[in-house]
Amino acid sequence: MSFTKNVSILLTLASVSLSSAAETVALNPPNLSRGDCVMKAFANRKSARTFSEKELPLSDLSDLLWATNGENRTGKRTAPSAMNRQDIKVYLCTKSGAWLYDHKNHSLISVSDMDLRQSSAPACLVLVSDFDDAWSELDAGIVSQNALIFCAGTGLAAYPHTTMDKALLKRELKLNRDPLICVSVGYGKQ
Repeated sequence: MSFTKNVSILLTLASVSLSSAAETVALNPPNLSRGDCVMKAFANRKSARTFSEKELPLSDLSDLLWATNGENRTGKRTAPSAMNRQDIKVYLCTKSGAWLYDHKNHSLISVSDMDLRQSSAPACLVLVSDFDDAWSELDAGIVSQNALIFCAGTGLAAYPHTTMDKALLKRELKLNRDPLICVSVGYGKQ
C-alpha cells in the first residue's frame, strides 16, 4: 500500500468513519495517561443503553481496543486468561464494517463491509473464542470487564450483552464458534 494511500486512510480514520477498503489499519499507540483512577472508574461504572450518534474518534477506539485485550508486555495481554490461553479475539463493528483487532500489531484487519453492530451504539466489540468451554466464557467475561472499566474511566457509555444475531455474526465474521459477548460502546445520549 502506498504512503499516500496510508495517509489518506489515516485522515479518514481521524473522524472514525472507518473504511473497510483498507485491509489493515494501524492504530495509535495507547495513551497510558488518560482516564480516571481505577477507583473512580469503578464508582462511575454503569450500563448505558442509549447512545449519541456521534462516532468514536480513532484515538478512543485505539485506546479501547488496547485496554480491552491488547498486548501490554511481550506476549502478555491486558486481560488475564485461564491457563494463559489468551483465546479471546475482539472484533470491532461500526456502521462502515467490521474488523478483527490484531493485538500483536495493535491494528485492525478488515473482515466485512457490512454494518454488523448489535445495538444503536456507534461501536460494538464482539468477543469470540476458538474454544467451546467454560474457560472461554470466563475469559470473555474478563475481557468485557476491561472494556467496561475503560469506558467508565474515560467517560464513554457502554453495556455488555449476549443478545445478538449469533448466526449472522458467525457467518459474516467467518467464525468457527458462536460469539460469546457483545460490548456496545459510544457516547451517552444527553
